[in-house]
Amino acid sequence: MREPVLEARDVVKHFPVGGGGVVRAVEDATLALLPGRIVALVGESGSGKTTLARVLARFYPPTSGEVLLHGRSGAGRRDYHGDVQLIFQDPFGSLNPLHRVRYNLERALRLHHDPRDRRELDRQVLELLERVSLTPAADFVDKFPHELSGGQRQRVVIARALAVRPKVLLGDEPISMLDVSIRLDMLNLLARLRDEDGLALLYITHDIASARYLSDEIVVMYAGRMIEGGPKEEVIARPRHPYTKLLIESSPDPGRGEDERAALFAGADELGEPPSLVDPPAGCRFHPRCPFAMPECEQSPPPRTDLGGGHWAHCWLHQKGRADELASTTTHAAAPAGPPAPAAPALRAVDAGKEEGP
Repeated sequence: MREPVLEARDVVKHFPVGGGGVVRAVEDATLALLPGRIVALVGESGSGKTTLARVLARFYPPTSGEVLLHGRSGAGRRDYHGDVQLIFQDPFGSLNPLHRVRYNLERALRLHHDPRDRRELDRQVLELLERVSLTPAADFVDKFPHELSGGQRQRVVIARALAVRPKVLLGDEPISMLDVSIRLDMLNLLARLRDEDGLALLYITHDIASARYLSDEIVVMYAGRMIEGGPKEEVIARPRHPYTKLLIESSPDPGRGEDERAALFAGADELGEPPSLVDPPAGCRFHPRCPFAMPECEQSPPPRTDLGGGHWAHCWLHQKGRADELASTTTHAAAPAGPPAPAAPALRAVDAGKEEGP
């Protein structure tokens, strides 16, 4: 088995707030990113996904725990960012609007690799644009960010990340602000880069359908804690935590009838809102919304249960011999593998150089 490129071990991240309180954004997060593998980190807004990505990118220091690059901590900032790059959700906010595409790519190349001369620098810039399918590259290199479509801007952001020749890409909702007609093409680009360069990739999303399409492994977060993870097909076909089951069954499914969808979402509404991370519930953080809650759930966080084949979950149902109750209430079969279901009719691979303008 290959060694992880990047690891989080028992990472905790708290943010102080007024009055002496803290936001418990991430608790006891452990994650390993391996070369040539994609891990999808899935959860609703406010679950701690972006905070964990920023800790992994060394934008935030962990409150406790450690982040290891190639099995070691303490790498210098430039060396670290030479191996680990974060792709933000908003491609327009990620690029300096006062500078052309050429400048945005040249700056990364000069900082990390210092090309020999102008000709070599120009060659590498054009090559980066071609790698992300912005062709002919000469048509894009002297444009400003506002002259590009959202998908083209995101490709430039990815090209800039590739300019430093990283070993790890951290994608924070990299397709959520793109038109649905080009999301599949962007997912395919990320998969191709993984295959060509052997990159380790963390794909952060709230969309479990796109997570299944792109990733090798899915990890589910809820209210700052990792609650389930494993091979994608195992997690989606046999969810072993009530929250994971809710996420999967709440995702759009063309096979459900109108009455079935209405009943499902009515049940979801009754569960209420996620908890405050300033004053989270004791025990399992999902227990106020969980139909299977037991006294133990209110008293202490559930331990990890290894379910075989790399599948694991933090849920008292497994410790109390009640896991079959969760399985018996799963009424909807997992959708067949393929492009993400929510936008399937509109998804199509497009020529990136001919996307619609902004």
